[in-house]
Amino acid sequence: MGGSKKRARSAGTGTTEKRARRKTKAKAGSGSLRPAATRPGRVRKVFPGGNTAEGFYSFYDQIARPDANKIFVIKGGPGVGKSTFMRKIAESMRDRGYDVELHCCSSDNDSLDGVYIPALDVALIDGTAPHVVDPKNPGAVDEIVHLGDYWDEGAMRANRRQILELNREVGRLFRRAYAWLAAARIFLHEVESYYQDTGALDRGKLNHVAGELIEEIFGRAECRRRTPRDRHLFATAITPEGPVNYLETIVGHLDRRYIIAGDDGTEKNTLIGRVLDAALMRGYDVEVFHCALEPDKVDHVVIPELGVAVINAVEPHFYRHQQPGDRVIDTMQYVDTGIQEAYLGERTRAREMYREAFDQAVWFISKAKQVHDEMEEYYVPNMDFDKIEERRREVEARILELAGETLAQ
Repeated sequence: MGGSKKRARSAGTGTTEKRARRKTKAKAGSGSLRPAATRPGRVRKVFPGGNTAEGFYSFYDQIARPDANKIFVIKGGPGVGKSTFMRKIAESMRDRGYDVELHCCSSDNDSLDGVYIPALDVALIDGTAPHVVDPKNPGAVDEIVHLGDYWDEGAMRANRRQILELNREVGRLFRRAYAWLAAARIFLHEVESYYQDTGALDRGKLNHVAGELIEEIFGRAECRRRTPRDRHLFATAITPEGPVNYLETIVGHLDRRYIIAGDDGTEKNTLIGRVLDAALMRGYDVEVFHCALEPDKVDHVVIPELGVAVINAVEPHFYRHQQPGDRVIDTMQYVDTGIQEAYLGERTRAREMYREAFDQAVWFISKAKQVHDEMEEYYVPNMDFDKIEERRREVEARILELAGETLAQ
């Protein structure tokens, strides 16, 4: 994320907290500041972390900047209600007319890892493993909300052995998942190599297209004498239910979408990377969305000030919401079909192996979630959710006070 990239050393999973629930324009482009409104705010969904071929990969330091107006760091174990705590506040603020950004958990399809309210520059972040977040500016910006204050420690210690065993098994399952994702990456590179090693791709023509695209997006715009901000996240994640993407919530409202279509290995990421470089060189803030499997690759770029997105439309995030005015650039038109067909059988087998390894990884991630859900069963009965709800209301009231202060400025 120009912000930092981080990889967690140990695996983890988000919390479902289903039983707990029963019991109880981004600062660049997500919306404008406003008081209670008659229409709900817009919801944008992203992933701040992902299960990748590199292991768990974290962009949690990109949810909000260190100098944000306020960051609430939510601490506590699995099943203690962190996701529900944040979701309720997000829903309340959305009902008041504020756009909200939901940071979804890549290891639990029903959980949140964070919430950001762009108009107020306020965030709530799950600060537990594997994405440990600690205050950088305590008091001035950051505040810890520790939901562990509301559990029965005696009852928790009575189940210490079972909790430790389940936690170890979750870690083991994630290690297996990451090994299979690394294998999937090897076979995907094999698919890509058939375009690159055989000379089937005409890079000269593709370079020309990149230059035309940059000219079309930026025209004669002057370079700005400012340091732009590049914010890095995931639009897609490899989850217990397979690959999930929320791309439409990110780009659907924008004025223009440039959809880069074509097979893996036809330099789509390179083309998108050149647009990213051009935006930064001209001083535009950008949002950079990385590949869910290979986080060093850029899949999508959003330039909020121009209302423009450049999208990599490929498995598993084909873009199927094309609107009038969108432009599709198909990189396959720069491929010599005669050359690529000569290697079709080999390439097809490599892709089959990629999908087999990918599916095996998803199986392990799904199994890890099942075991994590078992671990939650030791926490949920020992939580005082009424007290947690009181604390949630206190935090929401603090956020509303901050909203009033911001409006008064």
